[in-house]
Amino acid sequence: MVTDRRPYGCAALSGGSPTLRAMTEICARRPALSPSRAADFKQCPLLYRFRALDRLPETPSRSQVRGTVVHAVLERLFALSPDRRDAEAGRELVAPAWRDVLAGSPELAGLFAGPEDPELAEWLDSARALVDAYFALEDPRLIQPEACELLVEAELGADGDERPLLLRGYIDRLDVAPSGEIRVVDYKSGTAPRGLFEAKALFQMKFYALVLLRIRGVVPRQLRLLYLADRQALSYTPDEAELIRFERTLVAIWSAIQRAARSGDFRPNPSRMCDWCDHKPRCPAFGGTCPPYPGWPDLFGAGTQTARDQAE
Repeated sequence: MVTDRRPYGCAALSGGSPTLRAMTEICARRPALSPSRAADFKQCPLLYRFRALDRLPETPSRSQVRGTVVHAVLERLFALSPDRRDAEAGRELVAPAWRDVLAGSPELAGLFAGPEDPELAEWLDSARALVDAYFALEDPRLIQPEACELLVEAELGADGDERPLLLRGYIDRLDVAPSGEIRVVDYKSGTAPRGLFEAKALFQMKFYALVLLRIRGVVPRQLRLLYLADRQALSYTPDEAELIRFERTLVAIWSAIQRAARSGDFRPNPSRMCDWCDHKPRCPAFGGTCPPYPGWPDLFGAGTQTARDQAE
């Protein structure tokens, strides 16, 4: 066994990767806010409603499904003993991961003409290329995570008479040093963002950092995003005062969601992102008609967080 020579080494892995079917099912839990749903509401309140409350289906793209497969490969890679975590092992995990995703969501077979479709072979090769890119950013033989695909939850107070806010999300990988320092790692199958999009990426990581602060009492030492498409890493060191300010931002978002939930007034916010939205045909901003408002889920009904968010 290879000795962990980095400051981030610890215990065993947790959980297993969800299938795409599981990733689109409603969690029968108390309503919560995830990084993805918070970002949805900030971008467009109606998009939040369609995803979190109406639960309208969306058609995943090949690139989105490839991201799910790559996440599954990297989780399985860390389930191997350190001496077996090489690039060849990673490439060999791609086909089984795709088969498992397809078994859980058979409708994804429609992304290709069939198992002999040459585009499927090219797509699998592109997933292997992303796995290869991971090895250019880290040596997994030197890392023993505390957990992969870790579900984390924390409750925050809310403004006035609003319901308390439950934060919920999935962390791709959590590394904990013998000294107790925490590193949060997130894999991205796309390219590193610039400007505003970099701030959006850090929003997700600050969300995880805040949850860890609330449940462990420790500010993560490092937030690390690994962008596989261009082999870039983005690292950030938060501080407690910053996370407290971020907490107030989340509480304000939650209060706005609750106000919209009471009235049913989730207004569209047209932007250039609308061209990529599955719900554009039913959006009033483009002449569409919304389905009847389903109302807010009860305490034990459908939540605003699904396992789908761990691939986002």
